[in-house]
Amino acid sequence: MTEQDPSICEQKVYENIFRTHYGNVTRYIYYKCGDLQQAEDIVQDVFIKLWRLCATVSFSKVKAYLYRAASNSFLNEKAHEKIVLKHVKQKSNPIDNEDPEFVLQMGEFQLKLKEAIGALPEKEREVFLLSRMEKKTYGEISELVGIGVKAVERRMSKALLQLREELGKEFKF
Repeated sequence: MTEQDPSICEQKVYENIFRTHYGNVTRYIYYKCGDLQQAEDIVQDVFIKLWRLCATVSFSKVKAYLYRAASNSFLNEKAHEKIVLKHVKQKSNPIDNEDPEFVLQMGEFQLKLKEAIGALPEKEREVFLLSRMEKKTYGEISELVGIGVKAVERRMSKALLQLREELGKEFKF
């Protein structure tokens, strides 16, 4: 702040700045957001901030400060709205409308499936779990286990046949 610039902290100077710039800054924000009430709220908050920081803002840069602060406040509000919408969407998803009987049947099926997988011979169980649980390709499984791809295919086929026999029609793959 130079010696020639009046102090924004003086009430008459501040009121003059308010009268001069309030309408233009409000219109600027209104054009951005399309809501006059929101624009007025943002600009009022900016003028309150200007009053609090009056000693640090020079009179010659007050117009630029008002426009920049108003624009930043608007952008902050938009970012906050996006975060709120994101959380609202996340909270609305976890509602569980499943039939309790269905949930119970799924639990029983999962238990049967674990037992059936546990009953598989070790070599078939290893190939089945690598393929279905760890999403490995037959080529990757053959490298890990140290056997050929055809052997992996045979073991997988045996595992699926045995699981189908134990679980019957319940088993879908």
